[in-house]
Amino acid sequence: MIARLNHPDYDRWAAQIHATGGCHQPIHLRGKVEHYDRATGQLLHRYTTRTEPDGILRVPCKTRRASRCPACAETYRADTYHLIRAGLIGGKGVPESVAGHPTLFVTLTAPSFGAVHTRREHGGKIQPCHARRNAATCPHGRTMTCTTRHSKDDPRLGEPLCPDCYDYTGSVLFNALAPLLWKRFADSLRRRLAKLGGLTLRELREHLTVSFAKVAEYQRRGVVHFHAVIRLDGPGGPAAPPPPWATEDVLTQAVQHAAQVVSALVPAVDDQPARLFKWGQQLDIRPITLNGDLTEQAVAGYIAKYATKAAECVGTLDHRINPLDDLERYNLRDHARRLITTCMRLGAHPELAELRLTDWAHMLGFRGHFSTRSRRYSTTLGELRAEREHHARDNEITTGRLPLFDEDTVLVISEWEYAGKGHSLGDRLLAAAITGGRP
Repeated sequence: MIARLNHPDYDRWAAQIHATGGCHQPIHLRGKVEHYDRATGQLLHRYTTRTEPDGILRVPCKTRRASRCPACAETYRADTYHLIRAGLIGGKGVPESVAGHPTLFVTLTAPSFGAVHTRREHGGKIQPCHARRNAATCPHGRTMTCTTRHSKDDPRLGEPLCPDCYDYTGSVLFNALAPLLWKRFADSLRRRLAKLGGLTLRELREHLTVSFAKVAEYQRRGVVHFHAVIRLDGPGGPAAPPPPWATEDVLTQAVQHAAQVVSALVPAVDDQPARLFKWGQQLDIRPITLNGDLTEQAVAGYIAKYATKAAECVGTLDHRINPLDDLERYNLRDHARRLITTCMRLGAHPELAELRLTDWAHMLGFRGHFSTRSRRYSTTLGELRAEREHHARDNEITTGRLPLFDEDTVLVISEWEYAGKGHSLGDRLLAAAITGGRP
């Protein structure tokens, strides 16, 4: 760290650190960019990393996971926030009239796989976890009761009252089938809307578009549920209003129906019979308003927050696990270890090969995208990133670091190669000090 501070190129190194936004594991690139006049072949400008500190250019890792890089995850969270909010009140290429379209905030949950420690509140007071006067004793000799008033950070939250009774197989398989259940829910929702409108599914496309944006959230017990913004538009997207019959009540009826009827079948494995999985009984449907309890800002912030998280709350890992790894060396909670072990065991069965449970054991079986949206919901993350890059390029031109060229007359040739990632220990401490982040 002292050597870096005293080096002649420290100012340029610090500028690179600021440019990455305090990224914890920046990508190291080595190469050059050359600008040539198309007509004459004259070299107009050259950038090379040979003159950079350590001969490399540091760029952000751009991960979405807050557990890996809080700085880049914050950028992802902010982009997701603007993407969701634009689909609720307009902006970023979406007309403001979209605020008048029927829109619901829907939460689809998982079924129960056994009693777990939970935090209950009633009237602002914390209630006992599972207080039962004549609690039954499970086959393993445990009394199925808990009178503890759990705090928010209690490590027992989500842990089964009896791990041996808990349906770990069902929990893992539900996570693996959750993306399929969502797809079937979306398809059933469109079919139900077509029926309520007196149309065929093909005719529905000429009258109505179902737009959505969703995010997956892990519950402390290790299963996912989905939060989704579902909006009704006219044909073609948010620029046109939906037909008069497509009201908020109609959308609510369609969501309730679709959540109840869809299912996914898993074949029999080991001593387990074939199982049919459905959404849980807890279905939350709430309208989104501009000045009520559930505003567009609250919804956008809620979805954006979970877009940067994974299964850390369960105590699992944020990287893939080799089947030959010794799980004992990871210091995992018993509940997380059992879920991972179940993924490994079930993943060895040919009947379940398409679920890829072994590859996604660190995600407890869930292999879907955490944050997704329909094509016409609003802008895209790519468009938001391109706008940010365009702004950065204009800033480079304004400050004189990059000449102003007519793009139609300039040939750009780039050569880049990967040269590593991350910081040394000294650089990590110094980068945290100059950006105000955590080392």
